[in-house]
Amino acid sequence: MAQTNKDRNTPMMDGQLLNLPMASGISIPAGTIVTVHNSTGMAYAGVSNVNTVAMGRAEENKQNNGADGSVFIQVRRGKAFKWDNSPTDPVIATGLGRPCYVQDNQTVCRSGNGLSLAGTVIQIDPDGVWVLM
Repeated sequence: MAQTNKDRNTPMMDGQLLNLPMASGISIPAGTIVTVHNSTGMAYAGVSNVNTVAMGRAEENKQNNGADGSVFIQVRRGKAFKWDNSPTDPVIATGLGRPCYVQDNQTVCRSGNGLSLAGTVIQIDPDGVWVLM
C-alpha cells in the first residue's frame, strides 16, 4: 500500500488482554508466564528457548486437548508481574532497568543464553523480581 496524504482513522486496542491460540496437548496454569513459538504462533506454558517469546501472564487455567489453535487462552501484558528469582542465575541489583529471561513458567533469570526475553526488571524484592512485560 502506498503512503497516504490524508488523515486516517486508525483502529486501536489497549493491547493488554490478548487471546492467544494454544498448542495441542498443552496445559497452562493461571498466573504463569505464557510464551509463544515464533514459527507457529502457538502459546505454551513458559517454554523458554530462542524460538519463543514471552507474551505475559495467563489470566486463566486452560488445557488444549485438541488440535493446535482449537483453544485460546487470555493473556495479560503491559503490566509488571512478580516472578520467582532463579536460584541458579538470579537477577541482581545491577539488573534493574535491564532485560531478564524466562527460566520456566514462574521463574526469571539474569542471563539470556538461549532463553526467551521475559521483559524489563523494575524492582527486585527478597521474594521475587518485578518484570514489566
